[in-house]
Amino acid sequence: MTSLSRYRRIVVKIGSALLVDRRTGLRKEWLASMVDDIGALAARGTDVLVVSSGAIALGRTILGLAGKTLKLEESQAAAAVGQIALAGAWSAELARHGLKSGQILVTLGDTEERRRYLNARATISTLLKLGAVPVINENDTVATSEIRYGDNDRLAARVATMMGADLLVLLSDIDGLYTAPPARDPAATHIPVVEAITPEIDAMAGEAASELSRGGMRTKIDAGKIATAAGTAMVITAGNRLNPLAAIDRGERATFFKPSPRPVRGYKTWIAGHLEPAGRLVIDAGAEAALRSGKSLLPAGVRAVEGSFARGDTVAIVGPAGFEVARGLVAYDASDAVRIAGLKSAAIAGVLGHEARAAMVHRDDLVVSRLERQTDAAATAAGD
Repeated sequence: MTSLSRYRRIVVKIGSALLVDRRTGLRKEWLASMVDDIGALAARGTDVLVVSSGAIALGRTILGLAGKTLKLEESQAAAAVGQIALAGAWSAELARHGLKSGQILVTLGDTEERRRYLNARATISTLLKLGAVPVINENDTVATSEIRYGDNDRLAARVATMMGADLLVLLSDIDGLYTAPPARDPAATHIPVVEAITPEIDAMAGEAASELSRGGMRTKIDAGKIATAAGTAMVITAGNRLNPLAAIDRGERATFFKPSPRPVRGYKTWIAGHLEPAGRLVIDAGAEAALRSGKSLLPAGVRAVEGSFARGDTVAIVGPAGFEVARGLVAYDASDAVRIAGLKSAAIAGVLGHEARAAMVHRDDLVVSRLERQTDAAATAAGD
């Protein structure tokens, strides 16, 4: 990474703690400096998309709710107030540079469901063509714990891959990835470059560093998996300084995640970026080898079926070591998948009573992980 201007399209994620002071509200000076950086990139022909947290944090300050634990309806009300204030602030600052802005509020289904994903992509693409800066946030006025991203790191990665961005910048209150959470381990060392996200890199993630952030290094690493698999580079750096994008250009401390040399593209980008698989298929070593050689997943290689899913849902495919090795669109409902797991293709029709697909997950609907990813169960067993 040399200069940000070398990238054609950049998605910048901004955390709540950077934009909002819990006592005084919007950090106006910081926002102005951030927009100065965006304006400089736009003047050089770079598309910039902003994923901006802060609606709830700003709204609770405006409504006098700071310092208390909010009920769901209070969080949603705070988001409704904060979204208006936040959008207005972005619009006013961008206008100083002659830039238009457009607000996009999304829910989990807008990227997980294929039709809505394509609609969101078309809207954002049109904004960019018309010279507007998209300002994107989760629609916290309607989102609940069951239907939300829960953090804007993964949302930003999903947006970056959806829009074919070259670079994802995660601005946070920490200046990159460390070998251990530095707040708890004084001996932790900074990692300037990550060649690939291995289970060892994954294990370095910690928890959220402030009460205004729902993220933490864990969600940033998850974001990195989504982004780099689709060929998008990623940077994690401290945003709690003025002109944080210019600081990256100056070479101030950051962690750069290299994109995959063999990225997934198009339709498979959508599959690979799914945040919440509907279930899991546990496979044997032979099936894993077949997947890595470019073949479909056949029922004979499936050892266990977990979760409740329907045909066409995204499932995680887990190898015998407990790591996720692929992700794909399953060709069977969970009830039928349980019945045919472990069977040879020729025996499927006899069990189901009708002719059926030979593959549990066809290779055209499947994305093999660049490197193995720990599943939640494996991470728990490892003490993460």
